[in-house]
Amino acid sequence: MNQILLLSGVVIILSVFLHKLSMKMGVPVLLAFLLLGIVFGIDGVFKIHFENFELSGSVCSFGLIFIMFSGGFGTNWKEAKFVAGEAVLLSSLGVVFTALSVAAFCTLLLHMEFSWGLLLGSLIASTDAASVFSILRSRRLSLKDRTASLLEFESGSNDPMAYMMTLLSLELVQGTVKISEMLSMLFLQIVLGLLIGGVIAFFAIYMMKKVAVLTDGFELIFVLGAVLLSYALSTSLGGNGYLAVYLTGIILGNQKIKQKKEMVQFFDALTGIMQMLLFFLLGLLSTPSRLPGVAFNAIGIFLFLTFVGRPMVVFTLMHFFPASGNKKLLLSFAGLRGAASIVFAILAVETVGRGDYIYHLIFLIVLLSILLQGSFLPKVSEKLDMIDAEGDVMKTFTDYTEEKEVQFIEFQVPKGHSWAGEKIKDIRMPPETMVILLERDGKKDIPNGDTEILVGDRVVIASAKPALSSDLEIIELEVDYGSIYAEKRIAEIPRDDSERVMLIERGEEVLIPRGDTLIQVGDVLVMYRLKKG
Repeated sequence: MNQILLLSGVVIILSVFLHKLSMKMGVPVLLAFLLLGIVFGIDGVFKIHFENFELSGSVCSFGLIFIMFSGGFGTNWKEAKFVAGEAVLLSSLGVVFTALSVAAFCTLLLHMEFSWGLLLGSLIASTDAASVFSILRSRRLSLKDRTASLLEFESGSNDPMAYMMTLLSLELVQGTVKISEMLSMLFLQIVLGLLIGGVIAFFAIYMMKKVAVLTDGFELIFVLGAVLLSYALSTSLGGNGYLAVYLTGIILGNQKIKQKKEMVQFFDALTGIMQMLLFFLLGLLSTPSRLPGVAFNAIGIFLFLTFVGRPMVVFTLMHFFPASGNKKLLLSFAGLRGAASIVFAILAVETVGRGDYIYHLIFLIVLLSILLQGSFLPKVSEKLDMIDAEGDVMKTFTDYTEEKEVQFIEFQVPKGHSWAGEKIKDIRMPPETMVILLERDGKKDIPNGDTEILVGDRVVIASAKPALSSDLEIIELEVDYGSIYAEKRIAEIPRDDSERVMLIERGEEVLIPRGDTLIQVGDVLVMYRLKKG
């Protein structure tokens, strides 16, 4: 047990350093995790012998649940809805046509049986959400014509169709496929996946909004439970669990729920850990010395898929939508393959065997895709004049917020205050400042210009938060018995033109000081002063 923990700690620390190194070198970080697994594997430095496909499949399938959910949860529907038609077509018919094109290539040029060609095509038919999201976020790659949103939506939603194609092709390879059973399976996979994913999502929203049963901080745990329920229930009934959790993620991520931004950040971090685990495990499972035996077929399939198959599919399906030639070319090149392909390959190995061939063939295709397409995607985007210099790719995610800070000031109107008895519209206030909340006798209200402020009202003011001048610094000073400020009024403090008391914290009370304000022992003075030098 201690050895496993030791290995885990070393791998995590190395992964963090590799993340930094890959950013500097311009190489996708997922490739670094994959290579790290190879280093620890049987042909690497540490010679760890690991060939447990069953365990790897279980772990990777579990990780893929959260990668799929996070992809949906982090997708901003306000941005994605404009490309929904294109994305759905690419993630459904696009996957089918891609699998069929690879099957034709394998049959005609590599002399494989059509069923095996279709299986290989199905395994690599989907683009990888983890790879696409990672590159777009890490490089802040904003693309013209909503291309980033389209890539995100497509890559996040096409794994379920690839999974269904994989199941069908496995049936075909085994010679047990029947048309009626195939149609029934497709129907159940799609309908139950959508139905259960939607029902679980709206049930979760209802519970979080309408039923006061959740203790503060437990919303995240509740959502985790909803994700697992969505996948498990759908899978148990014959539906597509990945489709269910993706839909659950989209619905939940685009609702106003408590702590949503924190949840997005948590699931981003969880997805990062899962990606790290998946790619390390997949690298560990590989045996690089066996790659030369599949290199010819793998390179051939990769080149066909990247420069012929994917472009044919994209140009055919995007013909029905207004899109420039450069956009179609970029969509064609950005079809990265990743973890889902290898996870599905493990499923194929467990079902039909031939682990050395299937796994390492798909592994090498994914390795080439991440290395070449992932590394050169920013350059290709630039060459095709598809980079939007004024855009912000982060707007396509639900945790995006404008970088405009607001500060809030709260105080209770004392007797004799100039605002007492005045309407808000008659009060002279600083620029970019407004009263946003008024509490009177325990009742909170959103005020308007005709609202009259009375003595005892609690007023909350919002204003734009300016950047602190580089010539000023803020300090806090607690007043004790020996302090020169103790038991003195503000007007009695020895004058120092370089600093001022801007507010006083007294317990839970915050005071805006005046000349006759008495400073007490225990007060915390918040002061600003000119920086020396």
